[in-house]
Amino acid sequence: MKDLYEILGVSKQASHDEIKKSYRKLALKYHPDKNPDNHEAETKFKEAAEAYAVLSNQQKRSRYDQFGHAGVGMGDNPGQGGFSGGVHMSMDDIFSQFGDIFGGSPFESFFGGGGRGGRRRAKGSDIRIKLKLTFEEIAKGIEKKIKIKRSIVAEGAEIITCPTCNGQGQVTTVQNTILGQMRSASVCPHCEGSGKRIGNRPPGSGPDGMHKKEETIKITVPAGVEEGNYMTVNGQGNEDIAGNPGDLIVVFEELEHEYFVRDGEHVLLELNISYPMAVLGGKIEIPTVDGSKAGLKIPAGIQSGQVLRMKGKGFERIRSRSSGDQLVKVQIDTPKKLTREAKKTIELLQKSLKTIEKPFSKLDL
Repeated sequence: MKDLYEILGVSKQASHDEIKKSYRKLALKYHPDKNPDNHEAETKFKEAAEAYAVLSNQQKRSRYDQFGHAGVGMGDNPGQGGFSGGVHMSMDDIFSQFGDIFGGSPFESFFGGGGRGGRRRAKGSDIRIKLKLTFEEIAKGIEKKIKIKRSIVAEGAEIITCPTCNGQGQVTTVQNTILGQMRSASVCPHCEGSGKRIGNRPPGSGPDGMHKKEETIKITVPAGVEEGNYMTVNGQGNEDIAGNPGDLIVVFEELEHEYFVRDGEHVLLELNISYPMAVLGGKIEIPTVDGSKAGLKIPAGIQSGQVLRMKGKGFERIRSRSSGDQLVKVQIDTPKKLTREAKKTIELLQKSLKTIEKPFSKLDL
């Protein structure tokens, strides 16, 4: 079996933040939305999810470090739902890996209480949509209206008890083995666990007694969300036959900015300045990620490639009042064409400057 640290590309001494950062990078890279019909990407997506589920939990990580895969009850096929207890991580299941922005363990239903036993609450299927956000919207937070279309039980539909499972939502099968009779329970295939079925089909409804309903809902997107974060709106998904609704899952996507680049809570910007500005220094107004402008002091004698930090001008940290920084990489714009007067001025400057004592240095690759 593959080493979990190797799957995430981190060392055994890696910090929690390093593990989280590496996992998120892999999850975004191999996400099924970016790799449709790619079995290899799907496998790597699952492997990363399973590895993170162990290494992000201090107790599980400790057991894994001491006993290996056996210590955390992993099966023989990583990436194929290999956790013990009969739990299999489907693509829908591990979708929560990106982390709901309002908290909760992303693998709570698998590794927390109740994930391995008991009957799951019957409900309709979830609806998953993508919501594109600009950097300015992410920086400030925003209220958005979303149009959705969901399946609900048609008015006038007659709901009866499922005759297959007698309203239990699950069926029991008995197998004769050399060890005796083995009983196993599974979700009823006819009512899908609800214990109910449609007795009649109202006019205008589908064969399942459902019809589509269009709705517009409002959601408040907090400042600081990232690509792949999602928000769960309870009760706004499709209904099951008993009228129990699933949830609406809103996945956030970042629209590319004209010149800003995001790095977690920090934002990066490249600034081109003139040669005189680099020599003499000065102050310049530059844009910030929330759409406003702020003054930036350019120190005299700044070098090309030097990075200036604007504290607190990055994205707000979720669940915190603090913000990241805006990092400004300075590039000195060397003019290719000069007027005669400008050329004479530069020549006079060159004569007045001292010769560079050590013009050569070793290149750091």
